[in-house]
Amino acid sequence: MSGNLGGWTGLVLIVVVLLLFGAPKLPALAKSVGQSLKIFKSEVRPDSDAGESDTTASSEGSESPKE
Repeated sequence: MSGNLGGWTGLVLIVVVLLLFGAPKLPALAKSVGQSLKIFKSEVRPDSDAGESDTTASSEGSESPKE
């Protein structure tokens, strides 16, 4: 469906967005959308460093102290 987005469809979409939000609010809207996407991508991306630190911390805490 998104493959058909172009030409007149894109132009109409831009006009509708301008009418709904107004020109002064668009930079703030774009900034908030960008920040949301950045947060979403960082949450979805598996972080190998965080996983390793969690496993090492849990294994260190589970060892019994040697007397």
